[in-house]
Amino acid sequence: MNDAIVVRLNGEECPCRAGLSLEALLEERGYRPRLVVVEYNGALLPRQQWPNQPVVESDVIEVVTIVGGGS
Repeated sequence: MNDAIVVRLNGEECPCRAGLSLEALLEERGYRPRLVVVEYNGALLPRQQWPNQPVVESDVIEVVTIVGGGS
């Protein structure tokens, strides 16, 4: 992969293209951005910042899927 970087996604090394936004990375990995919460380098990142947040080498990203339900 040319111009690749490695980030840590949910505890695992994840190679990806350099220059992606956080939102683009999530979409490439099959996440539906409306249904997840993201911790980016130890802080919860508001959804409206995802399109403008560049993903860079060694970032640590934790994605939690929102599950609906209830009684």
